[in-house]
Amino acid sequence: MSEKESKVITSRDVDFAQWYTDLCIKAELVDYSSVKGCMIIRPYGYAIWENIQEELNQRFKESGHENVYMPLFIPESLLNKEKEHVEGFAPEVAWVTHGGLEELPERLCVRPTSETLFCEHFANIIKSYRDLPKLYNQWCSVVRWEKTTRPFLRSREFLWQEGHTVHQSAEEAKEETLKMLHVYGDFLEEILAIPVIRGEKTEKEKFAGAEKTYTVEAMMYNGVALQSGTSHYFGDGFARAFHMTYLDKDNQEKYMFQTSWGMTTRVIGAMIMTHSDDRGLVLPPNIAPIKVVIVPIGKSDTEVLERSYEIARNLKVKGISVKVDDSEKSPGFRFAENEMRGIPLRIEIGPRDLERDVCVFARRDTLEKYEVSLSSVIPEVVKMLSEIQNSMYQKAKLRRDSMIHTASTEEEMNEIIESMSGFVFAPWCGNMECEVEVKEKYGITSRCIPLDGDSTTGKCIVCGKPAKHHVYFGKQY
Repeated sequence: MSEKESKVITSRDVDFAQWYTDLCIKAELVDYSSVKGCMIIRPYGYAIWENIQEELNQRFKESGHENVYMPLFIPESLLNKEKEHVEGFAPEVAWVTHGGLEELPERLCVRPTSETLFCEHFANIIKSYRDLPKLYNQWCSVVRWEKTTRPFLRSREFLWQEGHTVHQSAEEAKEETLKMLHVYGDFLEEILAIPVIRGEKTEKEKFAGAEKTYTVEAMMYNGVALQSGTSHYFGDGFARAFHMTYLDKDNQEKYMFQTSWGMTTRVIGAMIMTHSDDRGLVLPPNIAPIKVVIVPIGKSDTEVLERSYEIARNLKVKGISVKVDDSEKSPGFRFAENEMRGIPLRIEIGPRDLERDVCVFARRDTLEKYEVSLSSVIPEVVKMLSEIQNSMYQKAKLRRDSMIHTASTEEEMNEIIESMSGFVFAPWCGNMECEVEVKEKYGITSRCIPLDGDSTTGKCIVCGKPAKHHVYFGKQY
């Protein structure tokens, strides 16, 4: 790729969708494959996912969860045991009908999610209250036959984790459901620097087979919502369908109560669309595969190279991922290339800098530059990375908050939708008919009923009846 070609990226304010696709390709996160609707995740994109896995794994295990692995295939008879669940996924299911040249006696579903497999397993291994709770998580890929695909956001095969737990009581299961929702919310805000709204899905939008679905909703730079993680309370519905029972302390057979929760590679897309710009990726330091890049200027100068590698070694001792870019490309090209890859902090060192015992810090998020004494580089890097992480979150939150609009009437909602981007926070009576009417008339869906700050005052913006909730509405990916 030439230096000129590396800079070709559509402006996000001209065509946001094309900007996003350009960025995913130019930053070498993904590539297209011959399998329609499926993406190749390249090493740099996969390194981000590995960091996500590592961080979430730590949080899951600290809360007592264990990793397991279930089969890729689900027999049709097993999938059909929970009617509401299978109806919810039926349009997206891929089926295996042949093994080699022979037709299978029963079709096998390529897992769209693994509830039924976990239910069968729990029914087999849990006999007594002493076996509960079971707190499991699985890292795997799933297949859903999406009609419209886009890198990370929607693909026919994608990577995710799915947690599945069973408990003695409804109270324990409900507590688990909300606990894992907050694990997701904290992860998104603390690690990906994405502000989220934590809330409950409406009856219309909840997961197939769930009694309650909770969500963490993020807003992208263009004001469109992206559901970034969900946590479901199943009650004992699946337990009854799969005869998941145990003997309690009173020697009575009882049904288990169940939860499920998941987060996918689409959070990489959420991170891109929240923070990045026309120069390329902007990665939060807490998730960046490479936190610091050192660019020696005048690479033929032995002392410049030696000092660059010395700084890199000292940063590695502190646990900070770093690379020295001493490639044969021009300094300007190296600057642009590392900006495209979103490396949070660049350190520039040249012969004149060494003479003055300084180097130059360049922040990727703001593009600001600072002179820093070479004697204080390491503590200044630590400090700067923390500042970048906090600054990215606050910047995203300010933009998100400025794009949340309150409407108390349908006329106000219409005016907001016609002239502004973002979410509409409005009173709703709780009837599905009014929710459907909003979608049909304005092309927006209910995102969630917030866990905090839900007001029941006012009248429904559609029918005028007393409101039961205030709901966030918006366009979605």
